[in-house]
Amino acid sequence: MAKSEKKSAKQSKPDSRADQVRSAVDQAFQVAGSQLTRERAEQIADDLTSAAQRVRDALEELRPPTGDEVRRVGERLDAIEKRLAALEARPAAAPARRAAPATPRKPVGERKPAAKPPARKPAAG
Repeated sequence: MAKSEKKSAKQSKPDSRADQVRSAVDQAFQVAGSQLTRERAEQIADDLTSAAQRVRDALEELRPPTGDEVRRVGERLDAIEKRLAALEARPAAAPARRAAPATPRKPVGERKPAAKPPARKPAAG
């Protein structure tokens, strides 16, 4: 048989068991590859979504305050000023005096001298 006849004979034969297995393995790898690609694309989309949310949050923090926010801060400041004025208007209370000691103290001359700590010896060098 010539080479061309062998090729045509192989093409006309139904696939052998080994060829079917090879084909199934190739298809499995292609499906797995596309599945990995799909999962990676979903992960990238999730990453982009979270990054976009962080950008929105950063822009929200950088924007100037609205008129309502300024008004609310002004109202809070007015309330604080009123409280401060009320505290300042109160009469100053006399400073509290110390209570007399419960036991009478001995005059300085009658006290016992405090014990002195033992003197340290210089370190031998």
